Amino acid sequence: MEIEQSAEFAKWFRKLKNREAKAAIMARLDACKIAGKPLGDIKPTGGPVSEMRFHFGAGYRVYFAMRGNVLMLLLAGGDKSTQQSDIKHAHDILNNYKEQQ
Repeated sequence: MEIEQSAEFAKWFRKLKNREAKAAIMARLDACKIAGKPLGDIKPTGGPVSEMRFHFGAGYRVYFAMRGNVLMLLLAGGDKSTQQSDIKHAHDILNNYKEQQ
């Protein structure tokens, strides 16, 4: 599976200070690449956007959408405290992405 990152996701991940969170997120994404599908605690947020949940620290979330069976598009990241605004933001990013395609 191929994984692409939006500029917004890349910026969030770069600024994430929690090294354990970064390592766990990267490990899960690597496992997804190998398995060819999203793995772990996944929850739909409505429409094509889902959240990959990490149950430690601030309760980190990675928002993504699938494009067919071969591409996972990482849209945004956040934590439990900003979940609702992060979900809306992820949907907006996906809509902008679709308009550019």
